[in-house]
Amino acid sequence: MKKQHNCDVMIVGSGAAGLTLALKLANYADVIILSKASINEGSTYYAQGGIAAVFDENDSIDAHVEDTLVAGNGLCDEDVVRFTAENAKESMQWLISQGVNFDQETDNQGETKFHLTREGGHSHRRILHAADATGRAVQTTLAQRVKQHSRIRVFERFNVIDLIKSTDQSNERCIGAYVWNRNSEKVEAVHAKKTILATGGASKVYQYTSNPDIASGDGIAMAWRAGCRVANMEFNQFHPTCLFHPQAGTFLLTEALRGEGAILRRPDGSRFMPEFDERAELAPRDVVARAIDFEMKRLGADCMFLDISHKDADFIKQHFPTIYEKTSKLGIDMTKEPLPVVPAAHYTCGGVMVSENGETDLANLYAIGEVSYTGLHGANRMASNSLLECFVYARSAAKHIIDTIDSKQKIIRIPNWDESRVTDSDEEVVIQHNWHELRLFMWDYVGIVRTTKRLQRALNRVHLLQSEIQEYYRHFKVSNNLLELRNLVQVAELIILSALERKESRGLHYTLDYPEQLEKTKPTILIKPEHNEKS
Repeated sequence: MKKQHNCDVMIVGSGAAGLTLALKLANYADVIILSKASINEGSTYYAQGGIAAVFDENDSIDAHVEDTLVAGNGLCDEDVVRFTAENAKESMQWLISQGVNFDQETDNQGETKFHLTREGGHSHRRILHAADATGRAVQTTLAQRVKQHSRIRVFERFNVIDLIKSTDQSNERCIGAYVWNRNSEKVEAVHAKKTILATGGASKVYQYTSNPDIASGDGIAMAWRAGCRVANMEFNQFHPTCLFHPQAGTFLLTEALRGEGAILRRPDGSRFMPEFDERAELAPRDVVARAIDFEMKRLGADCMFLDISHKDADFIKQHFPTIYEKTSKLGIDMTKEPLPVVPAAHYTCGGVMVSENGETDLANLYAIGEVSYTGLHGANRMASNSLLECFVYARSAAKHIIDTIDSKQKIIRIPNWDESRVTDSDEEVVIQHNWHELRLFMWDYVGIVRTTKRLQRALNRVHLLQSEIQEYYRHFKVSNNLLELRNLVQVAELIILSALERKESRGLHYTLDYPEQLEKTKPTILIKPEHNEKS
């Protein structure tokens, strides 16, 4: 390794959280954004739903807080929920000022205002959206702003290998990271006064996911290896309605469909959600996902069906143009027939523990967005609170970084990456095999419904895979697949250990061995054994 980049702030990830933070910091600091693929290839871009914020005069912050607490099933941090809800509107107004065009409508008095939709768990219409492609509108607008800023450098196709800590044990802090430049296939280093993880979640640990390929839990694994605590990793949200079609890939059908009246049906056309919950299709996602999973297993069916064909065709095309276009290309006319759906891993509710400013346990290291655990989501994320969390915490982290960054801090020369004893791998098939095995047994043993026996079986497999991968990692040059697999296996272990810790069923964690809820509950917090004395 010969190349070292230096900056004030290094942001790992280029989604809503990372881009927002970069724009808020760039007038005060030199910023490097590391993007594992292209700048737009992340979960934000593919988010169809919207962003929750109180804009309706009939709605209230108290109602938003209460809805979130109910969805989180006793595990939300109420102070965090209120902090997020109170800062929602101002965060949205900043987005609007950046040029994001949310849908508008004209009311009976002829006034133009935002069109607000409703999604599962919400008691009011409070979801701002840009048709059914809100994430794309946000991502492309912010990416354009970032590219125009002279103090932001974007490094595309760069994987972070590991964080680097200072050698001063009395003042241990993050000073940067080793990175793999996929363009040159060389290991480089970035020295930064402040490092921010905005890497998204870990849904790629499962065989079926709505997320893009890059969602491999990199930030969670890196932070854990650096000694940070993680929390609530057992709560993996499965989106109830991914399009079930061999050519659909990981195409998500937004919850706004159900918010606008779509009905879930069995293959025979009968409706089933009222049998599971009085809120029917507008029940929280964990309830809906389990209901679909139960009906599929009970009937031996490949999928269930989501039907909005009873609504006016022009209404469907206007509000869901992306879905209409996609399904039409697959030969399905959603204005006339139901859409085949299955649940898929969608959102990581746990993550790296952070403060209200996004600070982790390691000085000068922050985490914002899906990679983090703030206490907002509890046992189940409420729809459209996830993008909101990105903007609110990017805002609070930016303020803290501006207030605390040391302008006089010297550049440290990071030691070279040692590749003297590694060779090129001629057995890529080993990585591919382990990759598929991991995602399959996580789906089967650590999925929507769990048992202690399945979890222990999965943990045994993870430990075997970890030893194989570590051996491989020591002897061969790094690659994208190897780095992602190393991180996914680490995150898989954290998910399983967290699930084994929770002796109850709550929210997204449902186990047949402990089907009831405990009267008193608390977050599941994992600490690396060598860091126990610091807790």
